[in-house]
Amino acid sequence: MSAPPAGEDVLLLPDAAALADLAAYVGRAKRVDQDGAARLVGHGDVLAAYVSPVHGGAGPTVLGLRTTALARPSEVDVTVSLASLNDRFARLRALPGGPRPAPDDAGPAAPGGVELPLPPTPATNASWAGVAPPRRGWQALGLVPLDVLEQVVRHGVAEVADGTPPGAGASAVARLRGMVWGRPLLGESGGAGAADAPAGLAFAAEALGFLRDGMPAALYRSGPWTRLTTSAGHVLARRPALP
Repeated sequence: MSAPPAGEDVLLLPDAAALADLAAYVGRAKRVDQDGAARLVGHGDVLAAYVSPVHGGAGPTVLGLRTTALARPSEVDVTVSLASLNDRFARLRALPGGPRPAPDDAGPAAPGGVELPLPPTPATNASWAGVAPPRRGWQALGLVPLDVLEQVVRHGVAEVADGTPPGAGASAVARLRGMVWGRPLLGESGGAGAADAPAGLAFAAEALGFLRDGMPAALYRSGPWTRLTTSAGHVLARRPALP
């Protein structure tokens, strides 16, 4: 494999399966946020990939987080468009025989790894990427059954669809989405500590494929942030700051 252009970040994933998993996650994010972005943060041998299925419209900012093992440690921190990442995945799939293993001189952990060259141009329309959720200090609030989450998503999607007339402007749609996905996830039954968990957590978890296997999701809180976690990934929300 030829060397990447000078100045271009390259991630080394363990294998083609890890590459396909990351590509599927990015593809799901793009389906709900066509012009969106992903923030990719390396923490040693772990890559944290953030996306934002819900933001704007005076509603909550909801992030998706999926972690991926790296075959070579990285300290990368870049925000790039989902479209440019999708293009990179498509190019790798189009190579004869699929994604190629990293060359032998790519590093001590390289054998069997697959290189992912990152787009060199950063995204400029992702204001949400400037604020990172906390990594520690989360307080467990309890479990949320899968059927409750699925019901929240069905009702919210239907309300957004019914409330969006033909020709509605982007700002009007964003305000409606902000209102619908900003409502309390658990309504009045949420109890103390869960009131700040917005319905957008359920929408983001479903959109990103995190609701699986019929298992409940765990709800956590840390300061102004709430987090919904399943075995497939995390969704995190921060309420908009008060004026």
